[in-house]
Order: sequence, then C-alpha cells, then structure tokens
Amino acid sequence: MSSIAALAQTAGLRRQTPAPVPPRPNVTDDYERWYTEATPNNRMLLSLRSGIDSEVAWALDRLCRLCQNEQFMLRAIPGLTDALFEWPEWYTKEGAKQYSDDSVFFAVPPGKERKRRHAIESLFILRNAAMHPSNGEELAIHPNTRDLILCALHELKPNTDANCEFLLYVIEILQSIASNIVLPPPNASPKASPIGPLQQIAGFSSNRSLIIAALTALTIMYSNPSNVSHLSSESPALETSMNVLPLILDKELIDAALNYMYAHLSYPPMTKAFLLHPRMPGTLRLLVSLILADQMEENVSFEIGMPVYTAPAQSYVTKDHELTKEELDKLVSISEPQRCYEWMKTMFVAKADGELTQVDFWNLYKDVFLPFQDRYPLLVASDVIKNVTTVFPQAQAMVLPGPPQRFVVRGVDRRKDISAGAQYKCLWDRSGCSAEVFASTDVLYEHILDQHLTPFEGAHMPCLWATCQQTDITKAQMRGHVLTHLPDMQPPPKHPAQPDTITLPSAGFPHPVADPTTRPPPPARSTRVTYMRPHVDPPPSSLTALLILRVLFRASFASSDAAPRADDDHFGFPGTVDDPEEDAEEERNRSSDSDMEGERRGRKAFIGIRYLMEDVRLRHETFQGWVTEMVDAGLTGTT
Repeated sequence: MSSIAALAQTAGLRRQTPAPVPPRPNVTDDYERWYTEATPNNRMLLSLRSGIDSEVAWALDRLCRLCQNEQFMLRAIPGLTDALFEWPEWYTKEGAKQYSDDSVFFAVPPGKERKRRHAIESLFILRNAAMHPSNGEELAIHPNTRDLILCALHELKPNTDANCEFLLYVIEILQSIASNIVLPPPNASPKASPIGPLQQIAGFSSNRSLIIAALTALTIMYSNPSNVSHLSSESPALETSMNVLPLILDKELIDAALNYMYAHLSYPPMTKAFLLHPRMPGTLRLLVSLILADQMEENVSFEIGMPVYTAPAQSYVTKDHELTKEELDKLVSISEPQRCYEWMKTMFVAKADGELTQVDFWNLYKDVFLPFQDRYPLLVASDVIKNVTTVFPQAQAMVLPGPPQRFVVRGVDRRKDISAGAQYKCLWDRSGCSAEVFASTDVLYEHILDQHLTPFEGAHMPCLWATCQQTDITKAQMRGHVLTHLPDMQPPPKHPAQPDTITLPSAGFPHPVADPTTRPPPPARSTRVTYMRPHVDPPPSSLTALLILRVLFRASFASSDAAPRADDDHFGFPGTVDDPEEDAEEERNRSSDSDMEGERRGRKAFIGIRYLMEDVRLRHETFQGWVTEMVDAGLTGTT
C-alpha cells in the first residue's frame, strides 16, 4: 500500500501544467465552417437541392447575407452556381406562366409565392456575386448565364412588381458580363440578342430602375466596336435619353442617359442621322443647360490701378470759437470771479500740447468785458492768469527762457468751431468781401443785393464775383446773373452711388481749389477687375455632355468650303489653279444631300446655342478650348 502511495506521489510531482488553449477566432455570422466549407455536401448546397421549402428558404437566407461580402466566391462551393440557376430557370420557362394577371390585384397562394421568392432570391444572390470580378468571370463562361438572360428578357413582361424585380437582377447580371459579349449579326434571330428587349424596356418602361439598368447595359454593349452594327437611328433608348435630360436633379438617371447618348452618337452614321432629328436643336440646348447647372464658380477680383487719393466732397473750415450774442448776454451779468470761470469754459478746452501766451489770455478777456466795466468791474491780469489753473487743473502758467522770454499758459487751447466751407461765402470784389459765411443761399443773396448791387451808381456794372468775366451787365440783369454763382436753395438729392469723397490727382494735391475744372484728371476711382472662374472640376455628367456636344459639333462642321477659284466672277486664291482630276475626286467624295442637310442644320443649331455656350467656363484648358472653338464657330458658322 505504501508503495502505491509512493508511486502516486512521484507521478504527481512529474505532472506538468497543461498548455493554455488558444481562443477560438471570432468569426462573422454566416461564415462558420459548416456553412462555407468547400465540399459537395455543403449544408447550404444540400438544402438548396432538397426541394423542401423551409430548407431552401433557410439556405437562400444565409446566402443572401453571405453574397454581400467581397470574400464570397461562387467557385468556393462546388455546384453552388448550378443550384442557384435552377429556380430562376424554372421561373422564366414555367413559373411565370402560372401567375395570371389577376395576381396584380389579388394575393397569390402562399405555396406559389414562396417558389417565386425562391427564384428572385436566387437571382439576387447571383447578381450580388457578379459584382466581384472573379464571380463575374465565372458567370460569363457558365453555360446557363446567357440562356437565362435571353429567356428572361424575351419571355418576361415588366407588368408586375415581381417581374420588374426579376428583370432588374437579370439586366444587372448582364452588365457584369456585357463588356465581353459579341452580339450575333443583325440578320440573326431576334431572340438570339438582348438588344431588342433592352431597347423596349429603356424606351417604354415606366420603372425608373429598369430604365437605368437597360440604358447602362446597352451602353456597355455598344461600347464594343463589334456591336455597333446593331445601332439604329430610331432607337427607343435614344428617345428616352432625350426625354430625361430636363431631370437634372436625378443624377443617376441623367448619367445613364448621357452615357447611352455618347455611346450611340460615337458611331458616325448615327451622328449624321441625329443631325436630321427634329429634336436635335432642343437637345443641344439641354446639354448646355446641364453643364451650366453643374458649374461651380467663384468671384475673383484684383486691383490693376495705382493708389487712389481722395478728399471729402464737402470741405470744412476750422476756426477759433467766438462768443455769440446769447453767450455774451449770459456771461456779462455774472459776478467775478465766476464770470471769468464760465468765460474760460466757453472759450477754451484742455489740450496737453496746447499753448497760449498770457498776453493773449488777458487781451481776450479784456476785449470781451471792457465795454461793461462801468457796471461790472474787470479782474486784473494776474487774477485772470491764476484762474486758468482753477478751471483747468492740468494747465500751468510758466516763463520760457529767451531771449526773449515768453510768458505762456501751457495745457489749454482755443475751442474750435468746425463749419462747412465757403459754400455760402460771399466772393464779391474778387473774393475780397470780408463778410462772414452765411447760413443759407437766401441770406447770402440779400447781402449781395444790399451791400454790393444797390449802392452801385450807374446803369451798367461788371460782375465782381470771384473770377467771373462778365464786364457789362445792366443792374436789373445783374440781379438774375448773380444767382448763377450761388448754390441751389434746394440742392438735388445725391444719388445712392455717389460717394462722399472726390478723387485727387496725387497725394497732397490742394483741395479745394478756386476752379476745379483746371485740376488734372485724377486716376479712375475703381480699377478693380472682377470676374467668375470655375474652382472645381465639373462632375462626370457635365464632361459626358461636353463630349456629346463635341461629337455633334465635329459632325456639323465636318466639311469645309472649297477655296474659291479664279473665274469670270471670282479672283480666287493665289496659286490656286483648276485641276480637272482633283475636281472629279471631290465630286466622288462629296457627301450625300441628306448629310449636307444634316450639317447645315447642325451649324444652325450651334449658332443658336452660342449665347449659352459663352457662359460655360471649365477649369481644364483643353475642355475650355473646345467650348471656345464652338463659340467662335457659332459667330461665323464656320470653323
């Protein structure tokens, strides 16, 4: 017993700690191994082929989620592609016939509805998978793909929601493989080509999604040069493309329509035929309007002139304040020294760098109040000077060393009155009249009559206003003539755009001057150039519209006028001689009458849209060069 215990104890000592188990990877739902294992007995594949509705529905539900991931590959599960084709093929060959027109108005039995959903969901999975290039390549070589597409397009009518959804997925699968499809010859059986049904859907369907899908599929197939023989000038898809051009807000539909138009019109015979189309001029206008609607511009301005010097249009005169009669009457009766205080507050202001002589202070005070000294005694000069610091504490009376010595008061200055310039100043006696500026035109006029015209003796007199050259005017006429020198009593209102300043020829130029007409002409007040320029590249739809215009423009101006030759009615070009063989060659190469008529109508249409093209501005120089070429051709009708 002891030996057993010893062995157990020895084994326990030798036992090692087990290695930690690595955590299981956190895989996304639906990517568990039993769903995605690449074996023929894959659970989803077996469920699809079981024929049991619940199992099929479960498998399709899982695949609908899986196919939205870029890692989903059809070839990863052998047989999955064949299984997914089974339900759509059943629906196109048999299933769709089991649903009568009454199903549009009445509910379909649950069993039949499940089968239809199985077909649509299977097709949805194939459509999503086809978006990946590897899956698209597999579907392109799969034998069932083309048969399903042709059968669905020719047999199903887009008259129900279910059929529209089914056809939409079919056309989108076709888009993924259309670049490699070479269509059969035009004289082959119509059911061997998808062009006919796609043209019908694009031209007559009212389902927007189907129209976009059909136009896109046609564009891809017509982009292959081997398929251009299937183009027709009476294409329903072309009519639809022209019809939707005004819908500029629906970018997806506009892009599909423009791409189809470009693929259609890139084939020269179709371009020539379109020039004869009655809707061609209107289509050109819509294409230009589309470019203009997507145009994004910014304002750009820059200065091209020299600096501008201005002065106020209304000149102002600054002068020392003088006591008015009202102010004087109020001050005279006040007792001293209060009268001196109030007088200083009225006549002076504090100013740090101001300076007045003490003599000026005393003289100003004495001149005002000396006439009233018999009733109101004056202060002596020293008291007046002392009162300055009482009224203006920062002021200071001082003596500045000389020679000569100056007795000043620093820290005060005369109060200033700012008034309008000599607008109402009397300029009689060649601007020598000493009268003050008047308040208005009528007061100034009365002054001239009373002081200058009435005292003059004689029947004729010269006009002495400023620089007036009139020398012999009767006294009666002078009363009217002098009004021509005076400002209007009611000046006209200033225009809102008229500035408050005037432009001077240079900095420091004197203003105002006696005769403004002698002033040199000033530089232009506004020399800023402003224009619009595109600041971003146009969207793809605008570039496609421009390419369509370019194709039609080159076709409209394809032939050039032959050089005039010398004959009885023409001088011709130097060195140009008549060559009978060359004339015969030109006659053989001359376009048919219909082509010439198309070119004529095309030129007329481009002349008609020239005014719209002038507003087109593109950032890229090459594209803008195309626009400029079309505008220039619209001026003359020739390139």
